[in-house]
Amino acid sequence: MSDARASSAPNPTPVWRSVLNAIGKVGPVFLVLVILIAWITYLNPRFIEPTFFLNFLRRAAPLMILAAGQLFVVVTGGFDLSQGSLVTLTVLAGALLAFGDPGNTWWVIALLYGIGFLVGLFNGSVTSFLRVPSFITTLGMLLSLKGLALLWTGGAPRGALPDNFRAFGRATIDGVPFVGRLPWAVIALVVLSAFFIYLFHFTVLGKHALAVGDNQHAARLAGVRVSLVRISAFVISSLAAVTAGIMLGGFSGVSINVGDGLELESISAVVLGGAALLGGRGNMPAALAGALTLQALFTLLNFLGLPSPIRVTVQGAIIIGAVAYAAWRAVRAGQERGA
Repeated sequence: MSDARASSAPNPTPVWRSVLNAIGKVGPVFLVLVILIAWITYLNPRFIEPTFFLNFLRRAAPLMILAAGQLFVVVTGGFDLSQGSLVTLTVLAGALLAFGDPGNTWWVIALLYGIGFLVGLFNGSVTSFLRVPSFITTLGMLLSLKGLALLWTGGAPRGALPDNFRAFGRATIDGVPFVGRLPWAVIALVVLSAFFIYLFHFTVLGKHALAVGDNQHAARLAGVRVSLVRISAFVISSLAAVTAGIMLGGFSGVSINVGDGLELESISAVVLGGAALLGGRGNMPAALAGALTLQALFTLLNFLGLPSPIRVTVQGAIIIGAVAYAAWRAVRAGQERGA
């Protein structure tokens, strides 16, 4: 009897499998982030001091906000390649319109958000109603926005960003207990991250975006307004790009190259966070962690003295690996259904 009970008892799960299952539930990106931060701290123990770590978060804030906006587009099955050019236009147009006058800051910021709204509306409408792939639509917008920015400014930075405009990227609150100086950008990052998490995981829009990316036809039959969801996703992405541009303008000043490559970085961050490039799967905290992981990786490469082109190579490898993994999952799922 005892032998029968022993033979029917479930086999204990190996420790290594339990660890892998736990990592899978939490998200591998968080484990990678911890490893990178530990490695950087080993190379520079002062990195985890409040002042240095908050400065790291300030540098990462624009990319994290871009990734949050990009996630909405990716989970619907699209891409937004216009983010980087919209960041550039935000910085250059902001400097040209404000021209260093603090009295111009607020109406200029409102105008920039209006431009971002129109860009997202155009991207979403062309993709939804004209059936143009988002890759082509936003690639054309990328070129158009960059050309418009260069034409408007004559190919060189003009004007200046007022101090109250730049405060969003470089100003700090002094005398904060335990941390000393608290950057405004970090406060904005915390508030916006909470907003994006709520919007993606606790509202109808987030659920519908996932449904559209998973199966557009089924979502439409279930009553989801597919076109409206896609347009909303592109609008959110563009508004996130304007926000990132305002932060970057405050942090690094006026430059015609300020947004170059940021669209690929945001896509890489979303992929690192486990989002499916074909749509239907994504997680906002993981996407934010993916952007932070990417920033930590860039910081580590700088500490190791590796050349900056390595960044582009790493991003390409991440995207290729994500596509290959998605294809492998699709093949495996088909084999399981046919078995």
